Amino acid sequence: MNPNHLSPHDGQDQDYGRRRVVIENVTPEVEKGEFPIKREAGDLVVVEADIFVDGHDTIASVLLYKKEGASSWKEAPMELVQNDTWRASFRVEELGRYRYTLMGWVDHFATWYKGFVKKYEAGQDVSSEMLIGAKMIMDTLQRVSGADANRLETCAYMLTSDTFPLEAKIGTALSEELVALMQGYQERRFATVYPIELPVIVDRKKARFSAWYEMFPRSVTPRQASHGTFKDVEGVLPYIQEMGFDVLYLPPIHPIGKTKRKGRNGDVVCQPDDPGSPWAIGSEEGGHKAVHPELGTLEDFRALVARAKDFGIEIALDIAYQCSPDHPYVKEHPEWFRVRPDGGIQYAENPPKRYEDIVPFDFECKQWPALWEELASIVLFWIEQGVRIFRVDNPHTKPFRFWQWLIPRFKEAHPDVLFLSEAHTRPKIMYRLAKVGFCQSYTYFPWKIAKWELEQYFTELTKTQAVEFFRPSLWTNTPDILTEYLQTGGRPAFMIRLILAAMLGSNYGVYGPAFELMERLPRAKGSEEYLDSEKYEIRTWDLEGHDSLRGSIAQLNRIRGENPALQGVGSLTFHPTEHESILCFSKRTPDRSNIVVVVVNLDPFQRHWTYVNLNLDELGIGADETYEAFDTLSGEGYVWRGAWNYVELDPAWRPAHILVLKRHTGPLGTGQ
Repeated sequence: MNPNHLSPHDGQDQDYGRRRVVIENVTPEVEKGEFPIKREAGDLVVVEADIFVDGHDTIASVLLYKKEGASSWKEAPMELVQNDTWRASFRVEELGRYRYTLMGWVDHFATWYKGFVKKYEAGQDVSSEMLIGAKMIMDTLQRVSGADANRLETCAYMLTSDTFPLEAKIGTALSEELVALMQGYQERRFATVYPIELPVIVDRKKARFSAWYEMFPRSVTPRQASHGTFKDVEGVLPYIQEMGFDVLYLPPIHPIGKTKRKGRNGDVVCQPDDPGSPWAIGSEEGGHKAVHPELGTLEDFRALVARAKDFGIEIALDIAYQCSPDHPYVKEHPEWFRVRPDGGIQYAENPPKRYEDIVPFDFECKQWPALWEELASIVLFWIEQGVRIFRVDNPHTKPFRFWQWLIPRFKEAHPDVLFLSEAHTRPKIMYRLAKVGFCQSYTYFPWKIAKWELEQYFTELTKTQAVEFFRPSLWTNTPDILTEYLQTGGRPAFMIRLILAAMLGSNYGVYGPAFELMERLPRAKGSEEYLDSEKYEIRTWDLEGHDSLRGSIAQLNRIRGENPALQGVGSLTFHPTEHESILCFSKRTPDRSNIVVVVVNLDPFQRHWTYVNLNLDELGIGADETYEAFDTLSGEGYVWRGAWNYVELDPAWRPAHILVLKRHTGPLGTGQ
């Protein structure tokens, strides 16, 4: 159909042409509402939109919101911010899904009132305007009853009666009571409703603020070459609690296959006592719903989950949708796997790498609905064992639609469940995984070393639309990632990366005990694989080592817990420095009652000094104001003034300042 020859009624309701208000550029909004924004329970959702109308009429608008499943909408009146941009907010109190949209209409009474005031103040005759106003009041009476109806009827009578003096009639027209009554009963017959109901997923606070500790349970053993157990893991819970971690992530705990089992350092030749990779899941002893018998029993695992809670720690479990060739699924459901021309099951590959101890599922198989249901049953099984946090291995190698089906399914039934996406892949794929439901996401942080890289990357994560759906989880290291920076930078490098992860992010993690014991030998030059990697063998760690970073980790986690500004990423702001090896950034609470400035020397080898140039407007500090900068790492306090201040950092003993800013009103330490 030619759009130039459309009838005014084609495809529209009978009032289409009378809906004059335009609503556009709504924020936050992800892909026109196809994907939800993410918030945590108790958060305020602030919504803005451009709302306007032709001509000079006054408009009114409201933000409509409700919990999913509620029968009626709640309203929050919108306020004009500037230049046709309106704003309102609502608070999400419960876990689960909410929806919101907008409504706007021409407020004819407000338009009349504004014109009446202008004419009256200009000394013009307003007798006709009073009659128009009275007509509007009488029309409104059709929707009003009780005392309000009586008051409105009185106002209309005063505006039209000749028995009252002009001053009294004008006083009635200008009265706050009349304005308030008419606002309360506005007609919305020709209101424009934004055509999309925008979704919000509300998670618990741990989705935004958490500290993860990764540990191989089979290596939690005091005896060389012996296999650790769930009971042994219970024994190190005080150690993990002491460092301030609230999530203990366990790599796969299932039986491990023997076919093509990898040997030490990933060797394709396996010795009889090599335990194999935990990610080669499944053997004659069971699959994804079983535990490795040397770790203990399901009852032992449930006891670990319960015991961890006593220490304020949640157990996070790895979900790796792949199998060893010995997995029961391979025998029972060969239709779920790809078959090679020689009749064998296709193993995993990332050419030129070959993972013959692992076979991937075929998500394009004809029986994909049954496959999806079975994979979902794995998550449900571990939820029933008490697990509420899942780290998902390589989700980018499975269909997006699978995750978009699976994650909301469990979030609806168990809104406290969290999913972490372990995907170091292309940026748009990482973002898509977050959009389809993952609560937290791995990032490129391990490889962002230079100042400009960190500023550019974290500006993208926190100052663009990504902040609405992508919650970054910063990892200093993983069993697969030992960066060159950590390999070569010694203890200062570990401290610098720890401080950056804990301060830049509100969710972060370390793979330990390799991290706090500063394990840094690569398998080969140029490799990020650990020598003698725990992925392929059982390691024995000296947790009481005198050179451990455990004390520093505990201090940083304590600082994070004591400063609300560090428990989110939305306020992250970078501040200029005069040296390319010194990074400065801040975080603050919305009311600026807690302001933290972090200054880090990124060079693990050299001492550097510089001046930092703080954005005082961002921090709410006057240009010439004196304030205290209290270093939570050293316990020292500095009196600073204005934007430019001097810092000197030696990575060997002080790689960073973590400064809490307070206005200085007296001797050092007495600021308020």
